[in-house]
Amino acid sequence: MKAELRKKILQEMKALSQEQKQPMDRALTKRFLKHPFYQEAKTVATYLSFAHEFQTQELIEQALKDGKKVLIPKTYPKGRMNFVVYDPQQLAKTSFGLLEPQGDLEVVEPSQIDLIHVPGLAFTREGYRIGYGGGYYDRYLEHFAGHTMSTIYPCQVQEFNLEDHDIAVQEVLIDEGNL
Repeated sequence: MKAELRKKILQEMKALSQEQKQPMDRALTKRFLKHPFYQEAKTVATYLSFAHEFQTQELIEQALKDGKKVLIPKTYPKGRMNFVVYDPQQLAKTSFGLLEPQGDLEVVEPSQIDLIHVPGLAFTREGYRIGYGGGYYDRYLEHFAGHTMSTIYPCQVQEFNLEDHDIAVQEVLIDEGNL
């Protein structure tokens, strides 16, 4: 079930043209930056996006301009993940084709993070999500006390059965202005 849904959403996301995505990315970025979770945060964790995902680059640049500490994920075998300080000089491509931090990294403890911008493929309106299947975020968020938020396209809103380990994102921003 989850595997089929992942495949379907991924296809729909990849089918969105740049012309469709850019206004949605801009609208979602604007809403994210205006949100109290962001405004009050000193340390914001986000991710480096795949081409088919919400594009985080503008958000990262604005957060740095706003004087926030920006973190990105570093993954390890067995579904382990840390958040490290974003440094464009330390990025290298992984086997998944994603940029990931390499080298001598500054790891930030979960208790020091105010807001995590959580990626995913499918979301319920209540904030439950299906990610890419690695379980990294489910494990990390289990012990995270700060705020969580996601930015998604309308095609990512889905109904699906929850599992015991699923943890909801507190706030899901959906761009529905173009519907």
